[in-house]
Amino acid sequence: MTAAIRQYLVITGNYWAFTLTDGALRMLVVLHFHQLGYSPLEIALLFIFYEFFGVVTNLVGGYLGARWGLNRTMNIGLFLQIAALAMLAVPAAMLTVPWVMAAQAISGIAKDLNKMSAKSGIKLLVPDERQGTLYKWVAILTGSKNTLKGVGFFLGGVLLMAAGFKGAVMIMAVALSLVWLASLFLLGQDLGKSKAKPKFSEILSKSRAINVLSAARMFLFGARDVWFVVALPVYLHTVFGWDFWKVGGFMATWIIGYGFIQTIAPKITGTMEGRQPAVLWAAALALVPAAIAAGLTVGWSPQLVVIGGLLLFGVLFAINSSLHSYLIVSYARADGASLDVGFYYMSNAAGRLLGTLLSGWVYQAYGLAACLWISALLVTVAALMSVLLPDRRQATV
Repeated sequence: MTAAIRQYLVITGNYWAFTLTDGALRMLVVLHFHQLGYSPLEIALLFIFYEFFGVVTNLVGGYLGARWGLNRTMNIGLFLQIAALAMLAVPAAMLTVPWVMAAQAISGIAKDLNKMSAKSGIKLLVPDERQGTLYKWVAILTGSKNTLKGVGFFLGGVLLMAAGFKGAVMIMAVALSLVWLASLFLLGQDLGKSKAKPKFSEILSKSRAINVLSAARMFLFGARDVWFVVALPVYLHTVFGWDFWKVGGFMATWIIGYGFIQTIAPKITGTMEGRQPAVLWAAALALVPAAIAAGLTVGWSPQLVVIGGLLLFGVLFAINSSLHSYLIVSYARADGASLDVGFYYMSNAAGRLLGTLLSGWVYQAYGLAACLWISALLVTVAALMSVLLPDRRQATV
C-alpha cells in the first residue's frame, strides 16, 4: 500500500466518521424540535448559523489549510464537532433557540473544515495527468460520504427513539472523540501546506472557471435544500402520517442510494472534459421537481408523485454533484488547492443557506409544490451558468 493510498484512507475514514454524526445530528434536531411543537420556519432558523458559518468557514478555511496544512484543519473540524455535540448534551431547559443555534454554528464550522480538507487533500495525492483516477477517487469519497450521511439520518432517528435527544448526542460525542485521537497520530503532517505563503487577499478566486462553477454550485444546492431540508421531512410526517422512525429510515435510504450513484457516476458519464455534460445533466434534473410540483397541483397521488419523483431526483442530483465535485478538484491549482476548493464550497454553503431558509418559509406559507417550483427554477439557473464553463484543458487557474 503506497503512502498516498494510506493517507487517502485516513482522510476518507475521518470524513466518514464525521459525516455519520453530521447526518444524525441534522435528523435529531429536525425531529426533536418538530416534536416539541416548533413550526417549519422555526426549525429552519435553527440551521441558519450552521449554513452561514459554513459560508465563512469555507472562505477562510481554504486560506488556513494552505497556511497551516490540511491535517490541522481536518483535526480542528473533528474537535469542533465534538464540542458542538457536547453543547447539546445539557438539560432540556437549557436547549433554548439561541443555544441550539450556537451549537449548530460550531457544527457548521466543523463540517466545512472537514469537507474542505478532505476534498483538497485528494488533489494532492493524485498526479495531474491521471484525471480519470482523480474523478474516481473524488466520486468514491463524495458518494461514500453521502451514503454514510444517509446512515446518519437513520441513526439519528434510531438514537432519538432509543436514547432520547441528550443520550444520542452524548453517544456520538464519545465515538467521535476516539476518531479524533486516532487522526492526530495517523494523518500526515503538513498535508497541503502551500510552499508560498498565501496572502489573505487570495481567498477570493481569480479563476473564471472556478467562479462560474461556484455560482452554478450555489444554485444547484439551493435547489436541493429548498425542499429537502425542512419541507420534506415535515411533509412526510404531517401529510403521510409517518412516524419518526419511518421518516428517518426513508430519508436515510434515499441518501444511501444517492451516495451509491455518486460513487459510480464516472461509469455513467464517461470522460469529463468541461461544460457539456454539466449542462446536460443539470437540464435533465430541472425537469424532475417541476414534474413533481405539476403532479401535486393536478391532484395525482401524493405518495406516488413525491416518492417516485424523489428517487429520480436523487439519481440525477447525485450525477450532477459528482461532476461538480470532480471539476472543482480538477480546476484547482496544484499549490494551495484548498484556496480554490474553499472558495467553491463557500458557494455550496451559500446555496444550502438559501435553500434552508426558503424551505422553512415557503413550505409554511405555500406548501411543498411551491418549494418544488422554486427548486426547478434554481436548477435551471445552474444549467445556464454551466454553459459558461471552459473545458478543463483550457481553464487557467
